[in-house]
Amino acid sequence: MTLDTLDINVFIAYVVGLIIIAIWISRGEKSHETNTEDYFLASKALPWWAIGASLIASNISAEQIIGMSGSGYAMGLAIASYEWMAAITLILVGKYLLPIFLKNEIFTMPQYLEQRFDSRVKTILAIFWIAVYIFVNLTAVLWLGGLAIEAVAGIDAMTGMLFLSIFSIVYSLYGGLKAVAYTDIVQVVLLVFGGLLLSYLALTQVADGEGLFAGFAILSEELPGHFDMILSPDNANYMSLPGISVLIGGMWVMNISYWGFNQYIIQRALAAKNLGEAQKGIAFAAYLKLLMPVIVVLPGIAAVVLFPNLTSPDLAYPSMMSLMPVGIKGLVFAALVAAIVSSLASMTNSISTIFTMDIYAKLKPAKSQTHYVNVGRIATLTALAIALLTARPLLGQFEQAFQYIQEFTGLFTPGIVVIFITGMFWKRATSRGALAAAIGSAVFSVALKFGIPSLPFMDRIGLVFLLCLAVTIVVSLMDKPSDHDSSVSLDDVSFITDRGFNLAAIGCVIILTFFYVTWW
Repeated sequence: MTLDTLDINVFIAYVVGLIIIAIWISRGEKSHETNTEDYFLASKALPWWAIGASLIASNISAEQIIGMSGSGYAMGLAIASYEWMAAITLILVGKYLLPIFLKNEIFTMPQYLEQRFDSRVKTILAIFWIAVYIFVNLTAVLWLGGLAIEAVAGIDAMTGMLFLSIFSIVYSLYGGLKAVAYTDIVQVVLLVFGGLLLSYLALTQVADGEGLFAGFAILSEELPGHFDMILSPDNANYMSLPGISVLIGGMWVMNISYWGFNQYIIQRALAAKNLGEAQKGIAFAAYLKLLMPVIVVLPGIAAVVLFPNLTSPDLAYPSMMSLMPVGIKGLVFAALVAAIVSSLASMTNSISTIFTMDIYAKLKPAKSQTHYVNVGRIATLTALAIALLTARPLLGQFEQAFQYIQEFTGLFTPGIVVIFITGMFWKRATSRGALAAAIGSAVFSVALKFGIPSLPFMDRIGLVFLLCLAVTIVVSLMDKPSDHDSSVSLDDVSFITDRGFNLAAIGCVIILTFFYVTWW
């Protein structure tokens, strides 16, 4: 499939327009020197609507759109559990975790670990996050983005990856998080519009023009297994989504880690004007998450009927874009690229934040603010260059990129959650206990993966979490009390409990319950 001239012109207009907006947003007062707070935390002035939109734009990227559509093609609506449960997780993060982070006035997640534990824990986790963001997240976004451009526009995947890298640099390198966050508002509007339109056209095509609901009914009738939310043990995809334990087990660990302790996600909330704005932004993002399965999973399911012979599930979303009329196809392609470059910019900004503030600034503590900002920009360029060189070798051999991401991050995710949860809510937790959780997470994960290969991935995550929690408790109780027992914890924070935020939480629970009861 290739783009027509009108589609190309629409896409070019989008690219040029976004760059102009980013440059306009990035402009600053001539008398004011850009400092690290301006560049990495958008001057701590983001309003709730920018926070919510940027959270979703950062999250919904190539691995989310293409990868989850591919999982929808392969296993069905059950993969939407990641999205719907994320909405509840966001509410929990806004209620219980954000107040602690904002109270501590941190730039990065490793910085909190240094305040709560010591520099060893901070350094280990900082290096880990930089490595994961470059070799897992950035590579996945670039690789899947390159594949999408190749499938839609007929351009070589490597050329597509190079274009995506340059595009993200042009509009985000100068302005930092402020440019990324505010342009994300445009990105999200385009993404949601394009995704909903594609789902509508897909269902209409399935029904041969008889309408949206007719198409959905045909999918439900022809692919009943693709609408099972709770998979049974005899399902071929049970190893990826093991039945009821998805709702009460390891997926909570994965979601809390991603939405609560993931730098390139939580950094938007850290840049809020105040706690109230941060919590409103989180609630806004939670409701947008409820829409995501319609945008990313449903087209993948429809592709089973319309394109049953795809060589790879990850080709489902690009193939579905052939349904778009001329002109609109260029707009939806722009929406896809919008999601990719937004995540690239978010990830590289977070990589540069962690590297500059947690590693470089400790080695070179007496430099100027301008120097640190420039170091952050160099770190951004370096991270993208490394990801470009390693994307094909790392991901070319995997059939579903989304599963690749989950598998590799899953090695350390349980330990990370244990470190933060015990550090934030148990004052007796010590640095050695935290280090034991970090090491134990990798050891237990590898041991269970090869020792009990029949254990589903999600159950393994839950079990490793419990093992790491036990190790942390034992080591901490045997160790001397931490020097950081006085750090901010749950008891020290006054929470915002206004009616709006509580109603948002109740609403998410009701909607989530409806979804699961409907497709049980």
